Amino acid sequence: MIKAFCEDPRPEKIDLGVGVYRDEAGETPVFAAVKAAEALLVETQQTKAYLGPEGDTGFLDLMSPVIFGEGAAGADVISVQTPGGTGALRLAAELANAARPGARILVGSPSWPIHRQIFAAAGLEVAGFRHFDPPSQTLAFDDMLSALERAERGDLVLLHGCCHNPSGADLSSAQWAMVTGIIADRGVVPLIDLAYQGLGRGLDADARGVRAVFDTVDEALVAYSCDKNFGLYRERTGALFVRSRRRSDVVRSNILSIARCLWSMPPDHGAAVVRLILQSPELRASWEDELQAMRRRLGEIRAALSQADSGLAPLSDFDGLFAILPLSGDQVEAMRRDGAVYMAASGRINLAGLTPGLIRPFVEALCAVTTVRTA
Repeated sequence: MIKAFCEDPRPEKIDLGVGVYRDEAGETPVFAAVKAAEALLVETQQTKAYLGPEGDTGFLDLMSPVIFGEGAAGADVISVQTPGGTGALRLAAELANAARPGARILVGSPSWPIHRQIFAAAGLEVAGFRHFDPPSQTLAFDDMLSALERAERGDLVLLHGCCHNPSGADLSSAQWAMVTGIIADRGVVPLIDLAYQGLGRGLDADARGVRAVFDTVDEALVAYSCDKNFGLYRERTGALFVRSRRRSDVVRSNILSIARCLWSMPPDHGAAVVRLILQSPELRASWEDELQAMRRRLGEIRAALSQADSGLAPLSDFDGLFAILPLSGDQVEAMRRDGAVYMAASGRINLAGLTPGLIRPFVEALCAVTTVRTA
């Protein structure tokens, strides 16, 4: 799709496929805070020697209160730096399979396609339930509750911490409380993918689900990514946080042993940059301002789409980069062919690919294929 878009000569073409943030100029900029931290790193870094399989512990210590709140993560929360959020997910899956070979993990549909691939590759049994209904643009919360109520002790469930990929439909505080209660009662282990913190309602608001779960259950995992909220895509900066109230020493040993076999040592640069940003009040303020601007832009796009077509009105209630539209593969292909609109075959769109000037052409291309479908 990337290749086809680049080779398309039409000047009005729209790229809604690749899952990276873009500004109104269509660029994925480097944060000013990141640039400043990198300059500081060049001046002060004395060595490129290995840090160890746990990675940059200063980065981990500073990220912990961002995720869990100040002073909330205790000694029973183990953390390790990973190559991106994807590495954190794979490490979590390997840890779960080591503890219980062939363990079952519940994954809502739709989800990021590689979720299922990662879990299956690690040896887990993947079971599905309906998370979101694209035609009605509604969260299938009753289906989620039913799946959890049928889960067995020791099963895992994948939860999206915020800005659900691909729907953007997140749980409310009341729904998080219901999910947390069932998980605790049935002994289900939550694996929370937190890849977009700060791009939904704000850093603290986007972590409310994680915090609710970690305050309640004895065992939980969080796979974290700094790709989107620090713009560190190619630096592969992530972390895995694991709560184990009864066996933290054993879990720590197993995590480090598995990580050592998977990638030996994690990449350092991105984690060092994040550490420097979070250490500096000035750089942190700059980072939060830039994050707020990204969040505001995404909200404005959602509002504009909602106003442009009544069928897109639900998008204004959702958060983050993505939305999924109820389109067939043929309709997606027709939008590419006739409207120069590029998106995933599933109907997922990256809202950051739109600007105010592209809202109307996109809606017109969408209406053209939906009219054909219903004719």
